[in-house]
Amino acid sequence: MADRKGNPYHPFNFEVDVDGGGIGAGFAEFSGLGTEFEVAEYRSGTDKRNVVQKVPGKYKVSDVTLKRGVINSDKLFAWLKALQDGDFESGKRTVTVKMRDEANKNVVQSWTLIDAFPIKYTAPTLNAKGGGDVAMEELTLAVTDIQMSQEA
Repeated sequence: MADRKGNPYHPFNFEVDVDGGGIGAGFAEFSGLGTEFEVAEYRSGTDKRNVVQKVPGKYKVSDVTLKRGVINSDKLFAWLKALQDGDFESGKRTVTVKMRDEANKNVVQSWTLIDAFPIKYTAPTLNAKGGGDVAMEELTLAVTDIQMSQEA
């Protein structure tokens, strides 16, 4: 990886891949991804100090939100329909988010969301007053686990 001398990457060069591109169109926004650990408190009865030790416990991955412009495709709704019909196993997908460098040539970091599935869909706000706005839809995913990798 090139030495960036402490300069962070810009957040606008990314791509979202849902199981090899099955969900069409580029997403305009990806937000909310994080991990949180529970903390277990423990004090040994033989410890001479009267202090509680904190150790990491279970962790959970937060829900993520994806936003994109509405396109003429039913693949997103087919994914939702699978879950509505009770097909929970095929409804879980692997979602990979790849951040690229400023030249949009190299992947510099990626996040792989394991067993992601939709938990909320929000249709665009339709407004007759016109303008140059794009109709945006929003999809919130529950995520079981996350893997992060830095590319060379």
